[in-house]
Amino acid sequence: MKTFVMVTKLAPEHIQPVDVAHVMKDRACGGTAWQNEIKDRCPEVRFLAHYALLGTYDFMDIYEAPSEEIAARVSIITRSKGAFQVESWVAIPAARFGDVISDL
Repeated sequence: MKTFVMVTKLAPEHIQPVDVAHVMKDRACGGTAWQNEIKDRCPEVRFLAHYALLGTYDFMDIYEAPSEEIAARVSIITRSKGAFQVESWVAIPAARFGDVISDL
């Protein structure tokens, strides 16, 4: 399994703080639907962590998936459930990354 990090933003940057709070409350209510759809469509995905952030993005999820294609599905489902912006990154364990660059 590969590890992925997905960050999401729920509203555009120019929206008012009160509106952001409203969007986040709606998203919290829809979180179960989001989780259920991922479980149904991507049963091989295993979530490791879910964080609320105080910065450029609103949430960060760390999960394992067998391939980039399955990770893309997770991102697309997340976008379809109300995320304004989604970025997904493959996360390479530092020990393995050392092996990748050792012969460069």
